[in-house]
Amino acid sequence: MGRPDKAQRAAIARRRSDAIDLRLAGVDWLTIARKLAADPTANSDGIAYPQGYGIERYRKAMDPPSDEALIHAACRDVRAALADRRAELKDDVDELRALEADRLDRLFFVAYKKAVRDQDLAAIDRTLRIMERRARLLGLDMPTRAELSGPDGGPLEVESKTVGELESLIALTAPDIA
Repeated sequence: MGRPDKAQRAAIARRRSDAIDLRLAGVDWLTIARKLAADPTANSDGIAYPQGYGIERYRKAMDPPSDEALIHAACRDVRAALADRRAELKDDVDELRALEADRLDRLFFVAYKKAVRDQDLAAIDRTLRIMERRARLLGLDMPTRAELSGPDGGPLEVESKTVGELESLIALTAPDIA
């Protein structure tokens, strides 16, 4: 078996899409596998699904794959479809991030020229806001460090309580539910 041609790749993509749609609808693995099987004797709809599971066995007039093999193929398809969708989303997000950065650059240029030329405080503020937004978008800001401390900046005190003591504290602080 060689590489699938364009029509076969399209049929495989359709099968994967159908598999993921069925899984998202809550259909169990065996039902998905049988619905997308190539051999009409294994297919729950009694048809030969194009590029369905076990297509090579069907073409060679062999027995259809076992239920376990069909389930394995359906799981593999769903994993592959999800990986493809994640990759597409990442590409889309990267593309959108670059587009937003370009937009911010254009806005920054206008605000910066006005801020420098006119020494306009509103334009300076707008320039800084654009810079802040761009830094957040591109992850340029360092994370803020937070440190917890006790009274007067001293160490926190940690107490141990038994379950009974905790229940008593909850009973004291919880509103009466009647």
